[in-house]
Amino acid sequence: MTDEAALHGEVIDEGPADHRRRAHKAWRNAETIKRLSDRLIGVGPFGIGLDGVLAWVPGANTAYSLGAAAVLAYHAWQAKASLPTVARMAGYMLFDSSTSAVPVVGWAIDTLFPGHLMAAKALQKDIEARHGAPEEVDLKRRRKKAKAGKR
Repeated sequence: MTDEAALHGEVIDEGPADHRRRAHKAWRNAETIKRLSDRLIGVGPFGIGLDGVLAWVPGANTAYSLGAAAVLAYHAWQAKASLPTVARMAGYMLFDSSTSAVPVVGWAIDTLFPGHLMAAKALQKDIEARHGAPEEVDLKRRRKKAKAGKR
C-alpha cells in the first residue's frame, strides 16, 4: 500500500521515526548552510563564508542572504521547530539581511555578523533537544569526550 500511495503522490506519515528522520536531515542541512554562509574560512572564533564575500556585491548579497534564510526556514518547518526557535532564527536572519541595504558600513557589518550561523545553531539546538543529535554527530562527540578523558 505504501508504494501505491507514493505512486499517487500521497504523503505518508510514518510517525515519530519519520519526524526524527526529517529533523536529523534538517540538522545536517543547517550544518551545511552554517559552513557555506559563515565558515568557509575560519580563524579561531571568526570566519567568513559566501555571505561575507557577497556582502560587497550589491544585489547578490541580499539574494544570497534571503535565499539561505528561506532554506533554513524550510528546514525549521520540516523539523517542526518550536515557535520561539523560529522567531529567534527570523530575528538573526532579518538583521543579517537588512544590513545589506546600507552601503559600505552595512556591508562590513554583514561580513562580520554570522546571522546564518546563529540561526542554524538555534535550529540544531531545537532539534537536539527534541530528537537528539544525528547518530554521526553523537558518535563524534562521544569520541572527543573519550579522548579528552584519557589525558
